[in-house]
Amino acid sequence: MDNMPRAVKWQDDQLILLDQRKLPSVEEDVVCDSIERVFESIKTLTVRGAPAIGIAAAYGVLLGYKGQSAQNISASFDERADYLISARPTAVNLAWAIERMRDCQRRHHNDENLYDVLVEEAIAIHEEDKKACRAIGDAGLALVRENPNLLTHCNAGSLAVSEMGTALAPMYRAHEEGVKVHVFVDETRPLLQGARLTAYELHRTGIDCTLISDNMAAHIMGEGKVDMVITGADRIAANGDAANKIGTLNLAILCQYYQIPMYIAVPLSTIDIDTRSGDDIVIEERDPEEVKSYGGHPVAPAGVAARSPAFDVTPNNLINGIITDKGILEPPFDVAIAKVMGVSDG
Repeated sequence: MDNMPRAVKWQDDQLILLDQRKLPSVEEDVVCDSIERVFESIKTLTVRGAPAIGIAAAYGVLLGYKGQSAQNISASFDERADYLISARPTAVNLAWAIERMRDCQRRHHNDENLYDVLVEEAIAIHEEDKKACRAIGDAGLALVRENPNLLTHCNAGSLAVSEMGTALAPMYRAHEEGVKVHVFVDETRPLLQGARLTAYELHRTGIDCTLISDNMAAHIMGEGKVDMVITGADRIAANGDAANKIGTLNLAILCQYYQIPMYIAVPLSTIDIDTRSGDDIVIEERDPEEVKSYGGHPVAPAGVAARSPAFDVTPNNLINGIITDKGILEPPFDVAIAKVMGVSDG
């Protein structure tokens, strides 16, 4: 789909990010020419969405290395890798992509053309994510055909990955196939990724959508307007518990009450088999000013206390299925995840 925005580009040994803080009113690129600029871009949500963060970091760890010897690259690679991983703790794709780049560096640390080898690895990560998005779309297509009236939360579309998205990929595929899809889009407080980003890209690509505030979801479900909820996730534990943008748990509880199917859509790289359950997932706590103001304008008394956890964890018993690039995983999730990830019981 030609109208899809692209979050991450690698061009002339530079990392170019679409500045998602300024959408939908301004479409502006940020050119990252240093690893510090990449760290700041990840931290401030210039680039966001677990897979997109991973792709950006894979490229970003290489900035400033062009023309340097393998010895010089290897001397500082671990420090730079750890630095980028620390930018955001909850999204597992960030660490996954960096560890893959680190493994490549260690295997090829004596190669004269180490920089070129590392660039090829980052490009491979990017290309594999594109294929994964398409595969997620294909895996979830039948579900959307059967349940074309959808609700989603945050942004798990093209802006969060390489293209098509995770949660939005089955919707895009259904739209391509001529299915009349309608999507209710939660605004997603406090940073409005649903209003600013999901509504922006769905509208831009011609998919019928309606923006609602987060506290309208129960009312809309009660009207019988929602057939299914699909969201993305930033980390899925080995037992199927899913960490996603704050407010996802609210939807899962509502889905159970109204008997609406709740699906999570992710590439396999978002599944963290080393994290046993959602209790072990570190939840990023952001600046409370994000709750107390928006766009630089206060929306609360200056002295009032506030909190801003970026994510919540939906327990596996509230999830009907996990749509992945290797098919749909169904309960019991610990068994399904172990099988698809090639983990043996021993």
